[in-house]
Amino acid sequence: MNLTTASKFTPSGDYSFMKLKLLFTSLLVSTTSLLAALPKAGDPAPLFSGQDQDGQAFKLADLVGRKFVLLYFYPKDFTGGCTREACGFRDRMGELQTNNVAVVGVSRDTVASHKKFAAEYQLNFTLVADPDGKIIAAYDAKLPLVSLSKRVSFLIGLDGKIVHVTNTMNPQTHFDEMKAAIAGIKARQLK
Repeated sequence: MNLTTASKFTPSGDYSFMKLKLLFTSLLVSTTSLLAALPKAGDPAPLFSGQDQDGQAFKLADLVGRKFVLLYFYPKDFTGGCTREACGFRDRMGELQTNNVAVVGVSRDTVASHKKFAAEYQLNFTLVADPDGKIIAAYDAKLPLVSLSKRVSFLIGLDGKIVHVTNTMNPQTHFDEMKAAIAGIKARQLK
């Protein structure tokens, strides 16, 4: 920039530059948040407790060692993709139970919202309310800039370690990858 160009800046031009700089910084922070490290396969699953859709106490520690846990985070009850995902897990529950897998869904919705969601769609698994986002934070599953969870699934082994992670917005990918991960566990057990 030469001296002639510099002299053309006005207070409103400086303000526009500041807005652009703020926008760029926000985008950089969001991108960094998107790339933040989720727990990965081999990591111990963070233990948590909360309330399920019936207002009952839920502790992940009560399942670890007894069942494999398909822990999935989703943005919001009653939205298109989240409903498809929940109903997909519901429809696969027989196969999951045969493989000793418990399904647990977590979102920032309230116990009351989860109760309505589970009743309306006849969900046959646990939904844990996380209105303050502490469980979501423990798994680094928060969407940047909004108070919602990412769509991410963790398969937790009997030893309490994460076996597989699926981090995509496509529910079908969650079903396919989790099915393959469970099949992989079964194959290793048969050896």
